Amino acid sequence: MDNATLPIETILTELRETLARRHQVILTAPPGAGKTTRVPLALLDEPWLAGRKIIMLEPRRLAARSAARYMARQLGEEVGRRVGYRVRMDTRVSAATRIEVVTEGILVRMLQHDPELAATGIVIFDEFHERNLDSDLALALCLDLQGALNPELRLLVMSATLPTEQLTAVLADSTSLACGGRQFPVEIRYRGEHTPARNIDQLVREILQAATQEEGSILVFVPGTGEIHQLCRRLTERLPTVSGDKWRITPLFGALTAGEQDLAIAPAPPGKRKIVVATDIAETSLTIEGIRIVIDTGLQRRPYFDPATGLTRLQTMPISQASAIQRSGRAGRMEPGISIRLWGEHATGGLIPSHRPEILGCDLTGLALELAVWGVSDPARLQWLDPPPQERFAAARLLLQQLGALDDTLRVTDHGQRLADLPLHPRLAHMVVLGVEDGTGFNACLLAAVISEKDLLRFDRDHYQADLQLRIDIMEGLLKNGSTRSLPRIHNGMIDTGLARRIATAACDLARRLDTPEKLRDCDYGRLLAWGYPERIGCRRPQSEVNYLLAGGQGAYLDPNDSLSRHEWLAVFSLDGNRNNARIYLALGYDRVTLLDQFADQLQEQEHLAWDGERGLVVAETQTHYQKLLLTSKPLTAPDPEAIQKILLEQIRKSEQSVLPWNRTLRNWQQRVCFAGKFLASDANIPDMSDAQLLAELEEWLAPFLDKVKSAKELAAIDLGGALKTRIPYPLQRQIDTLAPTHYVVPSGSKIPIDYSGDIPVLAVRLQEMFGLDQTPAVANGRQPLLLQLLSPASRPIQITSDLPGFWRSSYEAVKKEMKGRYPKHYWPDDPLAATPANRAKPRKPDS
Repeated sequence: MDNATLPIETILTELRETLARRHQVILTAPPGAGKTTRVPLALLDEPWLAGRKIIMLEPRRLAARSAARYMARQLGEEVGRRVGYRVRMDTRVSAATRIEVVTEGILVRMLQHDPELAATGIVIFDEFHERNLDSDLALALCLDLQGALNPELRLLVMSATLPTEQLTAVLADSTSLACGGRQFPVEIRYRGEHTPARNIDQLVREILQAATQEEGSILVFVPGTGEIHQLCRRLTERLPTVSGDKWRITPLFGALTAGEQDLAIAPAPPGKRKIVVATDIAETSLTIEGIRIVIDTGLQRRPYFDPATGLTRLQTMPISQASAIQRSGRAGRMEPGISIRLWGEHATGGLIPSHRPEILGCDLTGLALELAVWGVSDPARLQWLDPPPQERFAAARLLLQQLGALDDTLRVTDHGQRLADLPLHPRLAHMVVLGVEDGTGFNACLLAAVISEKDLLRFDRDHYQADLQLRIDIMEGLLKNGSTRSLPRIHNGMIDTGLARRIATAACDLARRLDTPEKLRDCDYGRLLAWGYPERIGCRRPQSEVNYLLAGGQGAYLDPNDSLSRHEWLAVFSLDGNRNNARIYLALGYDRVTLLDQFADQLQEQEHLAWDGERGLVVAETQTHYQKLLLTSKPLTAPDPEAIQKILLEQIRKSEQSVLPWNRTLRNWQQRVCFAGKFLASDANIPDMSDAQLLAELEEWLAPFLDKVKSAKELAAIDLGGALKTRIPYPLQRQIDTLAPTHYVVPSGSKIPIDYSGDIPVLAVRLQEMFGLDQTPAVANGRQPLLLQLLSPASRPIQITSDLPGFWRSSYEAVKKEMKGRYPKHYWPDDPLAATPANRAKPRKPDS
């Protein structure tokens, strides 16, 4: 499709006229309309631009380079003349450059270094629907700039799908334009049942079938680089057997070199077809020549920030409906095409319309630092499509204060300004700056480059190793030898040599920014990493080989086969899982001596008193902590007696008094007091002696008896009876003895204990000892009959009654017959009221 037939041409005149009158324009144009490459060129000679620059923001490096090169070719020039680009680690501009295509982070840096953008006439936000954090930030800063320092600056926001209502509310002076599109028809074919496919075998089958039955090159969307490498390997093995040597298989993802990415989007060689295996980088802005078939897994990998752990991790999830449309549209750019979706047709309706903006769910530390550099402590001062969440923003500012990037008034410090000048997360920038001051600047640059990129090691399943030192050793070898040929072999793994070279380039570029010599020194890399992630210093838990407690309080573990588990101390970079038990994925060895030196000004010494359950005593120590980690402890020579007593009382409450020397006599006394209280006059003021009340009032009755007590053994020796009886005045104790006697003397003369543990006191007595008694025994001055548990000669219950006379009259006869058969040697009179009570097998003078 040549420029004259691009749909965007129909609206360029209106766009130019609108920008001549208005300073804010919203342009909606479908994929393939030509907006990315035609709009900047169409505006280049506008009078209001007056020789100033056009800056166009592209969310992705590949798209930025591709757009700049295409526009340069349209002008018959090499890129870097009138059209250039700035992306991470790659800049092609000159004094003659009028159109600069930049990525998001670059635009923010340009705004910070030139707050007026005096030489810029318009900033174009392309593919704004992606709503990345830096694009939202850049728009907010441009609006602030437009309202004060550069009121003549134009803003043009473009995309195929835009939140027009939100944009109109923020761009108050804006005009909205829409451009029709020209998309070749795309046939949608569904494969699968319910959800997007995760089966690599199904994906290979679909690709092979399309390769043999359809014409044209194929674009395959998978979630991430791991799937790309696996699929490219499988296709390389299988394709020659089904279609001969007709195919070129090329990966496409963000971490590839510019040359590798250019190879993926270039036309296939004569006589060959191409299979491009890509992440969502290929969704927008790019035209990959020759693509007629799209095969979509329906999955993508997106960053997820967990505020509870302060960690960002990648999650594999279904794409949105908007992404599904964008991906299918890749097949209809140049001719009618086919989109094969590896899910059921009805599942499309279950996809979310679009993913939420990154600003609502990501780490805001970098954003908070950029705003502080801009001079804004409260983000509400700026205009946002979606303002940063307050709680998360406050947490980001707190981290920046801990790193020394913000002062107590939330203004950026000199150190914070140095961090903001580096193309790194503030944590890593802090690490690198301190590394330079410590004399290991290049080592710090290397470590930052290693952990900023994807993992350069790929291991066989079940053989993953988390030791960052393995990666660093590889990179040190590459930097010293200048070649990947001498890199070591990795057991059960392989090295991504292309990524290793990119990491080396990034480390050197970072060192040049810092003006630090590109020379590696002997270095403790764990010490460096701890500067950036001090709350992730970890110590192995007692009685464990792979479980660690991190300084911030998080629990973490290593795979049992990981060689890193030989270290008692770790400096952790990445982990994944919940706060109590997250798996460690990248870390370095560390040690306690280094921590004591490195964070000496942050150590906390405090008295620690606690109950040691294993030893059964109060431990009193002076402890040195780093955050949640215990570093040293020594006995406390003069602990506070009141503090010890408080711990003892807490332990007694936790044990529900089980650590106290309760015995049967004391329990019976407690029960008698509780029983007697029901019959005492209301003005007797008898205390509540229930367990619940005793626990509630430990400080009043027990604390005076705990002087010098520190252990369970000493607790067991206290005068518990004396402590309990201090609650009962002596006269009241005499009344209790009268109302609730401990024993009852039965007709046989035996003194039988009374059980007060139930609601009604119980007297358990042998039946023969009650002969001759014609009334039910009672306590509480006769007001409470006892519940009689009449026992056999073997002391087994044979009858329970609270009406002894009634028993003699009614039930005794049946009991007598049964007992005579069981115990014939015992005396069972016909008239129990006339019989002599006995506590022996037979009375000495039996009744005649």
